[in-house]
Amino acid sequence: MGLLREVLLLPAAPVRGTAWVLRQVVEVAEREYYDPAVVQRELAALVEAFEAGEIDEEEFDRREDELLARLEVRGSQ
Repeated sequence: MGLLREVLLLPAAPVRGTAWVLRQVVEVAEREYYDPAVVQRELAALVEAFEAGEIDEEEFDRREDELLARLEVRGSQ
C-alpha cells in the first residue's frame, strides 16, 4: 500500500517539496528574528540612534516596544 500511495502522490512531489522548503525557511527566519542576541544588538543600536539624535523619543519608544515584545515571545516558547 505504501508504494501505491507514493506512485499516486508522485505528481504532487514538487508541491510537497516546495512546501517543505518554505517551512524550513520560515523556521530559520523565526529563529533569527526572535534570537535574544540579535534583539539585544538591535536594542543597543536603537539606544545609540536615540542618543545621537537620529530618532525622536516617540520612534524610540515604538521600536523599543517592538523589540521587547520579540524577547517576550522567545521567552514564552
